Amino acid sequence: MPELPETETIARDLDAALRGAIIRTTTVARADVVRGVALTRTDTPHYAGRAITRVFRRAKAIVIEFENGNRFVVVPRFTGALLLSAQPHPYSCLQFLLTDGRTLQYVDIRRLGTVSLLTPEAFAAWSEALGPEPLDPALTAEAFSGILRGSRRAVKTLLMDQKRLAGVGNIYANEALFRAGIRPARRAERVTRAEAATLLAVLRAVLSESIALRGTTFRDFQDAYGNRGGFATQLQVYGRAGQPCLSCGAVLEETHRLEGRSTVWCRACQK
Repeated sequence: MPELPETETIARDLDAALRGAIIRTTTVARADVVRGVALTRTDTPHYAGRAITRVFRRAKAIVIEFENGNRFVVVPRFTGALLLSAQPHPYSCLQFLLTDGRTLQYVDIRRLGTVSLLTPEAFAAWSEALGPEPLDPALTAEAFSGILRGSRRAVKTLLMDQKRLAGVGNIYANEALFRAGIRPARRAERVTRAEAATLLAVLRAVLSESIALRGTTFRDFQDAYGNRGGFATQLQVYGRAGQPCLSCGAVLEETHRLEGRSTVWCRACQK
């Protein structure tokens, strides 16, 4: 599913394209993806006729903010995408026609993603329930170490807990732990302060590298213009179970014991 680099890529695309744009009408084809206020013409005071002031990311969500403070919060999950395209899409769930003639579509093959219209108060409550952003300079190594020391869960599981750290999912948890030399199943409380500092540094590095290459596409992820991300070729462990470790040559192992997700690691390099 889209993680921090993928949703950051989409948000940056849309921020550059949509600032100042105004939604004229909304067409709801699949109402099951909508949460909160219904997105119909009867609700136009909430957003229609209001200029979009910015588009940004929070955790794994794309946030479209209007001049009155209301926000669309789009969580793509596994197969969702926001596309700036007027071409009809077979899996289009929502279409927003802009006053300049352009069309923004939310498409979702499996319809597991959600689109919510939140007031400033509702958005603040939603955001405050999430953990800090890993790329936020305010998250110090000491604070990050405190997050880890406070949990007996597996360190990989903790990295993916959005209430403890926002935006990190399975792909980048695997990659960061490999680079840091930490076994995914190790209890978070057993990660030393020095190891936590290293883990935070490499996590930031892998996220930033992926953003620079516009995210990771295996099958479904596409940016706001329908293009694929380029980071898949840089992955060192995720999706490489059974192949040689790029550092030591040992065969990479895989388990699904942590939250039922694919965990790939090197027994020799990660302790």
